Amino acid sequence: MRYEFAVAARYLGSRRKGAFVSLTTAFTAGGVGLGVAALVVMLSVMNGFEANLRQRVLALTPQVQVHRVGGTISDFRKLQQRIDRLPEVEGSDPFIVGEVLITSHRSVQGAAVRGVEPLNPVVVAELDRYVRAGRLATLAADDRAVGLGLSLANRLGVTVGEEVRLVAPVIGTQGGRLFARSGHFRVGLVVESGVESLDASLAFLGLDAAGRFFGRGGAVDGIDIRLKNLDATARVVARLARLLPGGFRVSSWMEFDQAAAAGFAMLQRVYAIVLLLLVALAAFNLVATLIMVMMHRRRDVAVLMAMGARPGEIGRIFVAEGLLVGFAGTALGVVAGAIGCWALARYRFVHIPREIYGIAALPVEARYANFLLVGAASLLLCALATLYPARQVARMHPAEVLRS
Repeated sequence: MRYEFAVAARYLGSRRKGAFVSLTTAFTAGGVGLGVAALVVMLSVMNGFEANLRQRVLALTPQVQVHRVGGTISDFRKLQQRIDRLPEVEGSDPFIVGEVLITSHRSVQGAAVRGVEPLNPVVVAELDRYVRAGRLATLAADDRAVGLGLSLANRLGVTVGEEVRLVAPVIGTQGGRLFARSGHFRVGLVVESGVESLDASLAFLGLDAAGRFFGRGGAVDGIDIRLKNLDATARVVARLARLLPGGFRVSSWMEFDQAAAAGFAMLQRVYAIVLLLLVALAAFNLVATLIMVMMHRRRDVAVLMAMGARPGEIGRIFVAEGLLVGFAGTALGVVAGAIGCWALARYRFVHIPREIYGIAALPVEARYANFLLVGAASLLLCALATLYPARQVARMHPAEVLRS
């Protein structure tokens, strides 16, 4: 260890004189630690919110989607086989989408009906965990079964086993006449994704039942693709664009979820800047602390200079002292932040309105990168805060100090 750090550590550990300076130094380190802990916990909570929302949105929206521009896909089974051969693809499922009015004894609501294969492993993996009443397999066993989002079911005033009527307002025209198709269905399951806009507007039918109801004639509207790793999204989209013939369009979750992802990223940046300013404020308290140390240790500094210590070495002593205080505060903050994240995730004692956020407690997703970046930024700010006091103390003249 260089002697500058040894002298700095000795100054910080000395309590024989300057108790007030030592107390101020402790409060400065505590302020740095508090800012670091707050910043780490905030970033972890924001990561948790983003991951939770993305997980719930992606449960009912596609990761990658293929559809034919201006028409339906009749040979979708062959297309599925080509898609499923890609190594990044976990599976695919064809779907049909249509707009309907749903009527019950209590209310009339508009909804988007999605026809799916209820026994398809991709559909089971995406939807089954969000089923709150009934069973997903009911859509395969009963052509007259329909699944409803929880909010939609509440507005209609129906539960599993009750009957509703679906009306597709306009199927087509023939001889100048408008046609509508309707049918009676039984509620087979209720789904709660936690995203209010989806739970209030989505309904599900089996793929064959949806094809007959909407008159698709054995064709589907598109194919949803589930990936093994979302990081491969751009690569899969590019490969499908080359693989599929003309007339097909490939889209991904990044387009559907772009607004939410951008909003969370902006919030993270704003909150990080605000809390980083708090860390900076605590770090620059080091300036006042080191100036007090400098005034308190003027005679010691003068003696060191008289013994041959160079101005640069004296300055490095105070830089080392500031870095030791900053390191102690940063380490304390990182440990406190980690404990706070663990406690929030383990005990879930901070509650939030479930009807608004879809979850009852703050979500937490701690990432090592956040801890490293926050710790590095804190140490950098502490290092910058030491430069002015170190420069000033290096300019002292030992003869004048000893004479005074």
